[in-house]
Amino acid sequence: MPKTPDTPAVAHRRAREQRVVSQMIALYCRGHHDDAARTERSVCGEPVCPACAELDAFAARRTELCPHMATKTSCNKCATHCYPPARQEQIRAVMRYAGPRMLLHHPIAAIRHLLGR
Repeated sequence: MPKTPDTPAVAHRRAREQRVVSQMIALYCRGHHDDAARTERSVCGEPVCPACAELDAFAARRTELCPHMATKTSCNKCATHCYPPARQEQIRAVMRYAGPRMLLHHPIAAIRHLLGR
């Protein structure tokens, strides 16, 4: 079944969410993986290792396909879980680490994310 086109507001929200999650994954990778291992580029354009690039691409694809983007508040409160349990644990670890650091590295994106806008 083909996906219906997003309204401009939903498309903007979808793109912003992809960018914020990608920035969080890049922060996590920078803090946990060696500089030499970061040979790939994340959706937001920052260097990441191949494993983090795979998680980043997975998260971007799930955000792209999310049917609840117009109405949802956050993924952890959503009725439909798009991530399998192993990926949920990975993204939780990323968010636990990167969440507080987002205020230092990407303050506007972090505040918008916290406000749900």
